[in-house]
Amino acid sequence: MGPRSTPKLRMGILVQLGGVFRLAEVKLQEGETLENALRRFKRKVQQEDIIKEVKRHSYYLKPGEKLRAKQALARKRNRKKSRREVE
Repeated sequence: MGPRSTPKLRMGILVQLGGVFRLAEVKLQEGETLENALRRFKRKVQQEDIIKEVKRHSYYLKPGEKLRAKQALARKRNRKKSRREVE
């Protein structure tokens, strides 16, 4: 790096999910503020559902528990759907 070159900045998050690594990476563009780059990075992480995947894999659900949770979500969805049809 010379005395007048601008430093390059890369932000990234690397998450291992089931043997697969997912990477969200943002490079600081010319004349871009750090706040704007951080905002872009947060948006990218949110769009790629990285946080959702990390939370989902943070603890183990037994197959029966997973099935009960799925059925509860289906009941909730059906109740909501039937309420909309009444209106």
